[in-house]
Amino acid sequence: MLLHGYGADGNDLIGIGQMWTEALPDAAFVSPHAPDASPFGSGRQWYPLPTAYDRTAEDVLRALQAGVPTAATALDAFLDAELARWKLGNDALALVGFSQGATLALYGGLRRPARAVVAYSGALGALPERLPAPKPRVLLSHGAEDPVVPVAALNTAAKSLRADGVDMQTRIVAHLGHGIDAEGVALGARFLSDSLMS
Repeated sequence: MLLHGYGADGNDLIGIGQMWTEALPDAAFVSPHAPDASPFGSGRQWYPLPTAYDRTAEDVLRALQAGVPTAATALDAFLDAELARWKLGNDALALVGFSQGATLALYGGLRRPARAVVAYSGALGALPERLPAPKPRVLLSHGAEDPVVPVAALNTAAKSLRADGVDMQTRIVAHLGHGIDAEGVALGARFLSDSLMS
């Protein structure tokens, strides 16, 4: 399951799934549109974010903590339907997200739990009340020069997830802003292949 970022739509990430078909030949890639239109007139959003230019990090964190659990409830219904359609369980599910989609992938993947989560340029805005077992494997990848979601978000997420016993990898990319680089795409394929085959 590929979850796009704020202001994009499902078409934004489905190309990554197409690039991963060789490494994951038995996988079905789904990249849904977020349920709500973004306030900027194009693209979608999983949950609202403060739009003021003078918003603070605390404003964004509050929006994440309020919006992510609600968005995860809607995502759960979609995931349940997809898993039923393919006659699969959570142990066959991997969530991949970018930016806002990464935040939702982390929350949703940890609470189901999924087999694996790949989060590109995201933040851990909220943790489920209790992490069920088995916990998914997690890959966090982030640009060192990300102006949208600061790289400090990766360090905060990694510290919290490690404290909860999550098996994880982290990757900080020098000179990369808010995006996914080619090596990040390749690493994601290897990580998912290892996670789903183990």
